[in-house]
Amino acid sequence: STKSVLLLFAAMSSYLLIVKSELPGAVAGFLSGDESGSWYLDGRLLLLITAVCIVFPLALLPKIGFLGYTSSLSFFFMVYFALVIMIKKWSIPCPLPLNSAIETLQVSNSTEDCKAKLFHLSKESAYAIPTMAFSFLCHTSVLPIYCELRSPSKSRMQNVTVTGIGLSFLIYFTSALFGYLTFYDKVDSELLHGYSRYLPHDTVIMTVKVAILFAVLLTVPLIHFPARKAVLMVFFSHLPVSWICHILVTLTLNTIVVLFAMYVPDIKNVFGVVGSTTSTCLLFVYPGLFYLKLSREDFLSPQKLGACTLVIFGICVGLLSLVLIIFNWIDQ
Repeated sequence: STKSVLLLFAAMSSYLLIVKSELPGAVAGFLSGDESGSWYLDGRLLLLITAVCIVFPLALLPKIGFLGYTSSLSFFFMVYFALVIMIKKWSIPCPLPLNSAIETLQVSNSTEDCKAKLFHLSKESAYAIPTMAFSFLCHTSVLPIYCELRSPSKSRMQNVTVTGIGLSFLIYFTSALFGYLTFYDKVDSELLHGYSRYLPHDTVIMTVKVAILFAVLLTVPLIHFPARKAVLMVFFSHLPVSWICHILVTLTLNTIVVLFAMYVPDIKNVFGVVGSTTSTCLLFVYPGLFYLKLSREDFLSPQKLGACTLVIFGICVGLLSLVLIIFNWIDQ
């Protein structure tokens, strides 16, 4: 439960980091003239306002099933995002302009930057597998969703899981593929930043920013639910269930997450560290250990050997990624 709280805490913080970095640009895109310095272009202040007005009220809901409607809306926003990324691949020239001012069109003479590479290893690769592990880690929501199914069963939960992860993979893969084929080696750690740099006043990109921000804001309460459940189980299981405890824990968690998101500079660091530690444990190491502990099969059976391989793979990937990330910080 403690690792689950840490993971969910990092997930909520990473989503709010996106709000902090993208919302000022989305607001500025709809304004005419230079209004820098205005309060409504301050990312931290906008994050605080949206957290109080949207995230906290939704996080107070008592059952995760109530968030099904907001989750569906968030999914359609992500579909819109993926479709625009696909279409905009043909709107940005390659080679890319050398500077952020698209009007000057100072184009590089190199065409090597416009060739896709199947594999490209660098220090930044240390963030890749932890980030992917972080993206597909939904274990924490399985039990609450299972408990609120109309007729809970293993097969129904399996269908929900396969559908959810399959749709998520399709959207992630499409966005990542066409984002890479647009910017190649110059892909930003936050994909929309690249479109803001090379298409600064594009109306469609501005609407995508707004859609993504709504999708992110509507996802945070969904992650908050199992986090609050874990905190209540770990620290307040001896107390009777009450609305006062429910509200106080919700308020405390949201406050900590918002403050963390306000003062962490880069989302990549959150994904990298949490992905290489808690995510690899929950995604690879713990499932393998649980299977080895609970299974009565012979140790040399294919199933137990597969579980051992999963554990060893998780430990190696987590340690290697964490070491490379720390060395990258030292170099910077």
